[in-house]
Amino acid sequence: MAFTYLTNIPLEQARADYLARLIELGLSAKAETIATVEANHRVTAKAVYARISAPHYNACAMDGIALDASKTFGANEVNPVILEEADFTWVNTGDPLPSGCDSVVMVEDVIREGDSVKLFAAATPWQHVRQIGEDVAAGDMIIPSYEELTPPALGALLAAGVLEVEVIQKPLVAFIPTGNEIVSPKKHPEPGEIIEFNSTIFCGMVEDWGCRSKVYPIVPDNQIAIEAAIRQASAECDLVLLNAGSSAGARDYAIEAIGKVGEVVLHGIAIKPGKPTILANMMKCEQVVPLIGLPGYPVSGILVMEEIIKEVISLMTKRVYPADKTVEATSSRRLNSGLKYLEFIRARVGNVAGKRVAVALNRGAGVVSSFVKADGIVKIPQDLEGYEAGEQVEVQLLKSLEEIDRTLVITGSHDPLIDEVIDLMKHRYPADRVASSHVGSLGGILAVKRGEAHLGGVHLLDEDSGEYNLGYMRKYFTEGGVVLLSCVKRTQGLIVEKGNPRGVKGIEDLPGLNYVNRQKGSGTRILIDYMCKKHGIDTTAIKGYTREEFTHTAVAAAVAMGTADVGLGIYAASRIYDLDFIPVGEEQYDLLFLESALELAPAQHFLDVLKSTDLTIRLKAMGGYEMNNPGAVRKWN
Repeated sequence: MAFTYLTNIPLEQARADYLARLIELGLSAKAETIATVEANHRVTAKAVYARISAPHYNACAMDGIALDASKTFGANEVNPVILEEADFTWVNTGDPLPSGCDSVVMVEDVIREGDSVKLFAAATPWQHVRQIGEDVAAGDMIIPSYEELTPPALGALLAAGVLEVEVIQKPLVAFIPTGNEIVSPKKHPEPGEIIEFNSTIFCGMVEDWGCRSKVYPIVPDNQIAIEAAIRQASAECDLVLLNAGSSAGARDYAIEAIGKVGEVVLHGIAIKPGKPTILANMMKCEQVVPLIGLPGYPVSGILVMEEIIKEVISLMTKRVYPADKTVEATSSRRLNSGLKYLEFIRARVGNVAGKRVAVALNRGAGVVSSFVKADGIVKIPQDLEGYEAGEQVEVQLLKSLEEIDRTLVITGSHDPLIDEVIDLMKHRYPADRVASSHVGSLGGILAVKRGEAHLGGVHLLDEDSGEYNLGYMRKYFTEGGVVLLSCVKRTQGLIVEKGNPRGVKGIEDLPGLNYVNRQKGSGTRILIDYMCKKHGIDTTAIKGYTREEFTHTAVAAAVAMGTADVGLGIYAASRIYDLDFIPVGEEQYDLLFLESALELAPAQHFLDVLKSTDLTIRLKAMGGYEMNNPGAVRKWN
């Protein structure tokens, strides 16, 4: 690629052109598989799914006695129930729930009378029992792609049987110091000797950004020696930083050496300090290695590291770094600047009598201590002569940085497609954050109505009209303020054991079977209530009808583990557990948006992914979905 020696390209253009060239050459993150216990603060390379449920058995949640709750029905303060030794089992917290039991009574509520016990209150089925999949159900997505693994996340992965995890490999960054006058740190340097400390600064920065670093021996001002060092470093590392010799002096050989062994994208950026930066690349085994020639002055290098190299590393690590926080402040003095550069001025920032004040520090490119003292940086745009004392300036804070809050809150009906959209957003819009919780369709409607969520999934059947969702919109949103967007049609059905050993054919077979239900207010619960009513089935005759789970996968997990014979759920959940599925109907799953939330960038990104081919492919692989004009507005007035 052609370049002009010591160009003066604006920073934004230089950064964009360089990143575009690296992406064009195929720069991307590399993955590796490591033990989960060693993955603290690593970044996931792809979505991680639970291999087993947590807990993976029905566990006693209290010390006390385990029993069949029906044996206690009718117990009260006046007429206590007395149980013989054969009617219960003493258990401790964490013990497996004994066979034939569905409840635990706390030891504090048990009155011992010899080998018998007396209870003054009836137990309810599944009280004080941690049911299978209470925390996470096998097949659930635990962590999406490109997410940093925290200690609690590692615990969740191990609890879900994930012993190894695929993470982004830490790039190895080479640092090559150059210069005849450069010496390794020592207590008493001679006149003319310059202590080499840039490697400590820059390697520390890249390690903070999720990389490993390797410092090479100091190379003298010799083009052949510099070329050899670059070749060695590029063969051994993923990114190479060549320090010093990037200007136009008589002993500045960096540009010639880099041009000899690689491709120079540009040389010279319109920033001060930092102008003589070289942005280049090399190829090894058909893989691109970014190669940057940094100015020798530490402040110049720090600014280039922050403004350009951090973005390169972000491509290689899939990490999203906190956005810089800026504040308005009054300049305490006149700040002069030339018209050729974007200038960075370190400043102290203070609050004086309720007014923020920015005090400029020493501008020298070699005065690294000014960065230690600085609270922020004032940027003087190119083509601006500067700011007058007393004028308001924008300060980019270096201390107390805060990440911009871009969290999209989703509260409503559970569907795995929400997880898949979130994962795809991580690929397309890594700066976005999404928080999703499962409270059922009705819970989602109420959350959106109260302004507690940006959107929620809904699939509520109107028994009178037979339509989905629209009747509830008329009921709860008479004054508008929300938008109902079409999403998918999905198949609901009875999830049963592989081979359907009990010969379940339909809803009419539920009496006599051990059922696992969804929580009240969920669309699936409303659907099963409606279908039982339609078939004239008394739900009190269905064992386990009051047993509630909060996700489709948790229902499928209960069937797979044999603690339930049947449950109503979506086809995708049955496939995860390789269970049989008896379709009972197709339903409309929509997305209810707070109208004002549609203006948010993450909401637009969510809708963009919803309409994407990538999501369609994923849902087709999961099965049981039909895209139904996603994103189209459904009117109810």
